[in-house]
Amino acid sequence: MDRRNFNWMSVGCLAASGMAFHATSHALSLADLTNTQASQGLKAALEQGARAAVTSLGQPGGFLGNDKVRIPLPGYLEDAASLLRKFGQGKKLDELVAAMNQAAEAAAPLAKDMLVNAVKSMNVQDAKNILSGGETSVTQFFADKTRAPLGLKFLPVVKKTTAQVNLAEKYNQVASKAAGMGLIKGEEVSVERYVTTKALDGLYFMIGEEEKKIRQDPVGSGSALIQKVFGALK
Repeated sequence: MDRRNFNWMSVGCLAASGMAFHATSHALSLADLTNTQASQGLKAALEQGARAAVTSLGQPGGFLGNDKVRIPLPGYLEDAASLLRKFGQGKKLDELVAAMNQAAEAAAPLAKDMLVNAVKSMNVQDAKNILSGGETSVTQFFADKTRAPLGLKFLPVVKKTTAQVNLAEKYNQVASKAAGMGLIKGEEVSVERYVTTKALDGLYFMIGEEEKKIRQDPVGSGSALIQKVFGALK
């Protein structure tokens, strides 16, 4: 495909997704960039965002201390939590939430290499989809490329971590109490799989948040290439 055609299509996609594009005589426009520059800038931004998300989440309090990604109790226990607290189960509920989030924090660092490899293997169509996909396009890209294999990597770590803090035991105690009070009726949930799913949800959400920061402030990224490419989108 002709380079000018590709760049023009990219500009059209960006306009269609509602992103502002203002060309001046003193600033680069996206059309002034080569396909290589645009692709490399996008890859640099995605890799930087992925690394930042993993670093943020893979530390003590990374999930538990972040209201946007903190893993809550499974739905039916969350619904029953207020009544369970009235019956003296508050401490166990808090321990359960803390244990689930600690397991997610332990698993998060495993995502770094797989996310970086997904960026490095990104093709032209992937780049076009991200440019035209709006605010969820980055999350969707990473989820499509890595969610299934990351789930397989996360689960053993989540199981190991939950075993160390007796998460399954804590969960069963609370669930049994809730069942005895008629608050749940025999739902079967693997708490480890629940934590793994929520950990991945939080990871992709934070990658999306990092990408928004780069789009809003490319200069703050510290990368001349990212600044050049994403500055052209302003």
